[in-house]
Amino acid sequence: MATRSPQLDDHRPHEHRHDHDHDGSGWGRIRHAVSEVFGAHAHDSADQIDDTLEANAEGRRALVISFLLLALTALVQGAIVVLSGSVALLGDTLHNIVDALTAVPLLIAFRLGTRAATKRFTYGYGRAEDLAGVFVVAMITLSSVLAAYEAIRRLLHPQEVTHLWAVAGAAIIGFAGNEVVARYRIGVGRRIGSAALVADGLHARTDGFTSLAVLLGAAGVALGWRAADPIVGLLITVGILGVLRSAIRQVGDRLMDAVDPDLVDHATAAALAVPGVEDVRELRIRWIGHTLRTEVDVSIAPELSQAEAHDLAHHVETRLVAQVRRLTAATVHTSPAGSHRA
Repeated sequence: MATRSPQLDDHRPHEHRHDHDHDGSGWGRIRHAVSEVFGAHAHDSADQIDDTLEANAEGRRALVISFLLLALTALVQGAIVVLSGSVALLGDTLHNIVDALTAVPLLIAFRLGTRAATKRFTYGYGRAEDLAGVFVVAMITLSSVLAAYEAIRRLLHPQEVTHLWAVAGAAIIGFAGNEVVARYRIGVGRRIGSAALVADGLHARTDGFTSLAVLLGAAGVALGWRAADPIVGLLITVGILGVLRSAIRQVGDRLMDAVDPDLVDHATAAALAVPGVEDVRELRIRWIGHTLRTEVDVSIAPELSQAEAHDLAHHVETRLVAQVRRLTAATVHTSPAGSHRA
């Protein structure tokens, strides 16, 4: 029986894979350059340490860029609030400010995730990212409550809105800004395996829905239907609740150590591909932040010596880290074939 952990070996052979093709055309080169600027293009190297550092950097870059975009959006909307006196637009502006501020705990979490493990936090600080995801879910909940409250209040106490053209323009800016940020955060979050960043992107999308409500409400008011704004606001609140459900699932699954079953199948196949491995008795895999760790028990021939079992465990560990994206640590236990678990 032998146990291997990647921390015990500083020199592991790695494969270098490319999961994409480079387009040699002018348009292909342009797409490649743009992707490099925004961090969307990455070589899928099995050097997981560099991969993890790049993921952290890409996550922080996404948060900073989206924060600046939302801050600019809120600034433009705030100026039009002063001009028009629109309470609905004021609420939308406040939502955008709150959404921008959710980048702060996520940035802190990404920074904490780069710190080395300690005797107290033996798995490191990757879970800080999941805690930040809980904060994001709370902010989405708060946004839905505020949107519902504002819609009901305006329905009971209608208020006149002036400069409808400016309000409509600000609503379009708010929707576009939030949707760009949402797509960017969700895309980066899925690419680097960050459930918190995906949830934050969904949060931005909810604020985009709020902006859309302001636009439709302004159109209704322009047609003489004063109740249009609050009624549409209530409908949008229902849509926000749907996004909230998705965010809760994203973050909740991560807190419960849920992984894609296909990922387990892929890791199992990688272990079974190592010569000498007769079966995979058990394999557990979990996310810590946006990196993976696994524990696997493999069956080997009973006649192998302890040294041979030790080397075989090392080969399984090396292959798992090389083949499973985002996997940074693997603990491998070898058991003689036919033996029973304790």
